[in-house]
Amino acid sequence: MTVILLRHGRSTANTSGVLAGRTPGVDLDEHGRSQAAAIVERIAAAGPLAAVVRSPLQRCEQTVTPLVQHLGIDEIVDERLLEVDYGQWSGRPIKELLSEPLWRVVQQQPSAAIFPGGEGLAQVQARAVAAVRELDARFSGEDGAGVWVACSHGDVIKAVLADAMGMHLDSFQRIVVEPASMSVVRYSVARPYVHAVNCTSTLQKLASAPKSEAKTEGKHADEAVVGGSTGT
Repeated sequence: MTVILLRHGRSTANTSGVLAGRTPGVDLDEHGRSQAAAIVERIAAAGPLAAVVRSPLQRCEQTVTPLVQHLGIDEIVDERLLEVDYGQWSGRPIKELLSEPLWRVVQQQPSAAIFPGGEGLAQVQARAVAAVRELDARFSGEDGAGVWVACSHGDVIKAVLADAMGMHLDSFQRIVVEPASMSVVRYSVARPYVHAVNCTSTLQKLASAPKSEAKTEGKHADEAVVGGSTGT
């Protein structure tokens, strides 16, 4: 039950300093297209992929296109992975938003932040976490060993990671998720396990639940190893 949370590649909005939000027509820039092409090789060691699910926005479509073409599968579009609805903030330069009173709320107490004419970050986390957990149950397979990709946006992925780490949403700004980065979460019966955050290089082979632990008398297969993973 492992999801690779892939942020879209660098977009024209990223480089122009604009909060794109759900503004249509935001493409990957040249570097972002190079990042998208490189994902095929970067993700290869993770093993077979059960599915590629993405946000409906164009920059996510462009990011996963090389991957789904290489795999010969169809991507799945899920509205719940959509970018935050920043409402009236959408399309505005970041430097202008710095002076807005809501900016400090977003930084210091994001769980209380509701964008004017848009949605709240708590709503974003609720829909995104529900989507990832439901999709993970669908694609993990009978043995729970399935690996799949969810391509989404920075704040959305940070919200999912905060949930997986057991962090309050008010701490999610501590997490860094760069364009074209991959973060890996394995959902087990007991708890999520975060294997990687903001990986901008090649993923290593993803480990499934350690079978050796299931054989240990009196020990649940989903318990964490005291002292850290043994690497076996």
